[in-house]
Amino acid sequence: MEQVRFGPAGNADSFYAAGFKSSLDMPGWLAGMGLNAYEYQCVRGVHIKEPTAAKLGEAARKHNIALSIHAPYYISLGSSDQLIREKTRKHFLDALRAASWMGARTVVMHPGGKVGNDRLAALRRAKENLAELLDVAGDEGLSAIAVAPETMGKPAQLGNLDEILELCTVGERVVPAVDFGHLHAAGAGALKDEASFMAVLDRIEEVLGADVIKNLHIHFSPIEFTRAGERRHRTTLDEGYGPDFLHLARLIWEKKMTPTIICESSGRQAEDALYYRQIYEAMGET
Repeated sequence: MEQVRFGPAGNADSFYAAGFKSSLDMPGWLAGMGLNAYEYQCVRGVHIKEPTAAKLGEAARKHNIALSIHAPYYISLGSSDQLIREKTRKHFLDALRAASWMGARTVVMHPGGKVGNDRLAALRRAKENLAELLDVAGDEGLSAIAVAPETMGKPAQLGNLDEILELCTVGERVVPAVDFGHLHAAGAGALKDEASFMAVLDRIEEVLGADVIKNLHIHFSPIEFTRAGERRHRTTLDEGYGPDFLHLARLIWEKKMTPTIICESSGRQAEDALYYRQIYEAMGET
């Protein structure tokens, strides 16, 4: 039975403060908190080996923790530089292999850096490159893993909502990773009420269909931004930073969605994920 899942991106400060050192302990620790998802971070490169990944997957299944992976930041789908494209291919396939070893459902990826003066050309290259990468992944038996390009937090970067949705038309296993904090920052505080959240969900459903909305992969955390967009992730203990999860929680409840919600709060990602779960569950009590 599908359910709404909540969990952190990476390991919270409190995990290490409790004396734990290995990510292999995360599934049990998260289950003890009341969480049921975990996004393993490979943002500086995929360094996990197959035996360790297999053990992490076994622990996750034991504790009912849904796994995803965040691929390296170095991926740049829209680049025209051949060397960068070759490195992108390596990082992409490394992340998919690691996901396969541990039984992760989804590989989240940033589509690339600044797009320059021609966004359409960068998006076209990104689509072509992604299509090629998906073909290679299929040849390696990795086509069952969902690939999730993520909405970005700065307007200068490739990865606004419509660009991410366009990338998702490349293949059936390409789905959006919707970072509402990033959308909020890139739009200079755009997600201020329920209607603004609803507009995002409506746009996704319009392009990709209701099934994608139902099982959306979501990133959520308070975020600090400037005129250039995202500055840094904050926590729910920091006052004055949006977006407000209450608006999204109400829509998830009303629309009977079963998303996975990954919290990227700085250092408190597990505690804030639990806080978001409590907000969502309170919807059923009103």
